[in-house]
Order: sequence, then structure tokens, then C-alpha cells
Amino acid sequence: ESRTNRFLADVEAGRLPPVTFYKPQGNLNLHAGYADIASGDRHIAHIIKSLQASPQWKNMVVVITFDENGGWWDHVAPPKGDRWGPGTRVPALVVSPFARKGTVDHTIYDTASILRLITRTFGLEKLDGIKQRDDAMITRGQQPMGDLTNALQFKA
Repeated sequence: ESRTNRFLADVEAGRLPPVTFYKPQGNLNLHAGYADIASGDRHIAHIIKSLQASPQWKNMVVVITFDENGGWWDHVAPPKGDRWGPGTRVPALVVSPFARKGTVDHTIYDTASILRLITRTFGLEKLDGIKQRDDAMITRGQQPMGDLTNALQFKA
């Protein structure tokens, strides 16, 4: 049985753990240069529809993100950072009952913003690397990276 089939069985049964990461297999991962974009789009649409049908959907935040793709598509220079980033902009979609509807969020995020959201949601201690990145940005007079909450609206 493939990992995708096990993942989808857990989705349908409402057995996903509180935090789950899913990465499509190579030919479906939308990576520039070797993946079939149309097949990848159909796959991620299938995954999202499955998640939306899950008994756990009412409590989900799904973040669809991509790797850097070399930045060849981006027309905006990355903000100043250290040798590890932040780098070129990376597309991301937030799909959730909590997502702000019809909104484009212009908050600056990095891929660790997903970890920042998990940290905030579960009241965890901030990881050292994230704290160092945030402190370095503050020292340079910049805002630290967001934790995705500006893209969300939790019900009171």
C-alpha cells in the first residue's frame, strides 16, 4: 500500500495526528523541470477535497507550499537576510475553515512560518533557529517573519 493511500485512509477515518506533513511523490509534486504540472494540480485538488470531507476538517489549517524553483519566476528581490535566507518568494496557499476569505496576505513569511504557527497553536517553546532568525531581523530593524495567523481568522 502506498504512503498516499495510507494518508488518505487516515484522512477519511479522521485519524490524522494534530500535525501532519504530506509531500506528493516526485511526478506529482509540481516541481519545475520534471513534474507534470496538470497532474500535480489534479493531485493536490484531490487531496484538498479529501481533507475537506474528513471529520477533522472543521479544525484544519492546510498550507500548500512549494520549494524555491530557483526563483526564476519572481520579479521581487528577496528581503535582506543572512546566508540562509530569506530567499526568493515561495508561493503558498492556506486552505482552512479559518482562512480569511478572499484575502491575499502580504505578511512576510518563510517556510519556518509553518513551524511558528505550530509553536503558537500548541504553546511550544520556540526553536533556537527560529528565535535566532527573528532576533537577527529585529536587530536589522525588520519585522520577524509571520506565523501565518494574519492569513487566518479564528472564531471567538
